[in-house]
Amino acid sequence: MESEKSSKPRRFRLPLLKFLKGYRKQDLLADGKAGANVALLDFPQGMAYAMIAGLPVNFGIYSSAIGSLTGPLLGSSRFLMLGPTNASAVLLLSGFLALDWPAESRIAAMPLLLLMIGAFMVAGALVRADIVIRYVSRSVVTGYVSAAALLIIVNQLKPALGIEAPRAATFLESLIVTAQHIGSFSPAALALSASTILVAVALKRWLKAIPYVAVSLAFAAAIAWFAPRYGVSFASLDAVPVGSWPLSMPTFDLQQMHDLLGVAFAIAFLSLLESASIAKALASQAGDTVDIRQQMISMGVADTVNAFGSGMPVSGSLTRSTLNFASGARSPVSSMVSGAILVIGALLLGPIIGFVPKSALAALVILVGISLIRPSTIKALVKATKSDAATFCITFGAGLVFPLDTAIYAGVATSVLLFLKKASIPDMVEYGFNEQGELTEKEVSPDQRNAAISIMHVEGDLFFGSTDVFEEQLRHLVDAPEIKAIILRLKNARHLDATGALAIGDFAKQAKKRGVSVVVSGAMPEIMRVLTNTGVISILGQENVFEHTPDNLTLSTRSALIRAQSVLGVKTADIMLFGKKRREDGEES
Repeated sequence: MESEKSSKPRRFRLPLLKFLKGYRKQDLLADGKAGANVALLDFPQGMAYAMIAGLPVNFGIYSSAIGSLTGPLLGSSRFLMLGPTNASAVLLLSGFLALDWPAESRIAAMPLLLLMIGAFMVAGALVRADIVIRYVSRSVVTGYVSAAALLIIVNQLKPALGIEAPRAATFLESLIVTAQHIGSFSPAALALSASTILVAVALKRWLKAIPYVAVSLAFAAAIAWFAPRYGVSFASLDAVPVGSWPLSMPTFDLQQMHDLLGVAFAIAFLSLLESASIAKALASQAGDTVDIRQQMISMGVADTVNAFGSGMPVSGSLTRSTLNFASGARSPVSSMVSGAILVIGALLLGPIIGFVPKSALAALVILVGISLIRPSTIKALVKATKSDAATFCITFGAGLVFPLDTAIYAGVATSVLLFLKKASIPDMVEYGFNEQGELTEKEVSPDQRNAAISIMHVEGDLFFGSTDVFEEQLRHLVDAPEIKAIILRLKNARHLDATGALAIGDFAKQAKKRGVSVVVSGAMPEIMRVLTNTGVISILGQENVFEHTPDNLTLSTRSALIRAQSVLGVKTADIMLFGKKRREDGEES
């Protein structure tokens, strides 16, 4: 019994301690550099996201600082940066506008809303609600983000053009309001907005090492400072006194809690989707693993602390997390360095905020909104299957006409209904060649797996509901050092959609980086159509895809095996059989 206990891995009280084990000076230097890079982007981005949400810009800075400092204490990802994001900010805006509350009421209700979001996050982690995201397809997320991007753009058109007009809860309403007031636009505001966009685009394209958001705002602030000498003035953001960081206190009101319930749940759910996808993507690139339940607790705690620190909802930021990863971060210490820099900036640079023109910041927010629309991804989703197209269109359409939380619910409901229509988990069956050279099902024990080529036979449904299981098995394959080529036999795979196809494409890219070749065999016409429409065929390479031949059931796999041997530069190779098969009782063997 003692030996069994000693063989178990040691569990740390705080996930952060795991990353600090064996921490060295060079790790601190790398984390310091990454943290400083992220902070330079985070400061203006926080202001922008607060502006999107209709809150004072300092709320975004406070939230970024608190999220960056508290998130790493309990998070399981060493790259994920917590703070306000465009998606959560626009959902917050949409929710408040739907309630038709004045600005003062929104600010007063923020602490209570943050406590509710934090409670949803922690409770969700305790009941393993993270499993729900397995059944939400990429079509839902893309549809929501695309609708949110258009709402961001049309809402920021008003300050960018110097138009004084009321905000609206939906894209359609906001578009109508903007059109009604377009005649009152300010030529000076338009000129400054256009100039800011040109500077930002030029810096982003030709001087990528420079923090283009901060430099573009400094450029606009300089113009606004000189403009009054020529009889032109611009509306600026409200300055924050030096050393000022007002605390906030939640006020518990049952009616307010009832009104905020839908908004809190929608933001918590969206933050889970956003953070889980980013954390898993970066972990996959770095060869790490992440615990999504632990990340939910991390976000719940960060939201709770923000409730008392005049903050706004936090989520995983794609841009800041990617920059953190690209800057060479070694541990969550990089996030804490960024948070410390933001705290100093929030306390000392508050008066400088008063020099930033509203139209310039709105112009940069419009750029953020444009960057969220991914035509190639939308095209792949619409062309892949009717289910993908329907889910995207329903989510996107609902996001244009109704508040964004309604769009999320509509998209998720569509995904679940489509999921129930199909089977959820594919069977991974092991196959090998018998003495007569025929392909037959075979049982192989783990100690026999010492080979160069693996044949993975997929049976059953391969769509968004089963993608996590599929990707997990693929990761196990590509991590095996002895494997140099993988044959995916898709003869009995069904219901491949955009999420499953893009997962195969992403896997092929990661395998290529590790020197592993991926070959597909037995692809039926429907599978070929989806792989072609999503562009995955070009990722795999046409020479690495072998279609099913009805008159010779094993010809495609034989051809794939020959191709794999050719890629390896050998005439013969050991065959590694891999898979997972379900027993009749439904359990996996």
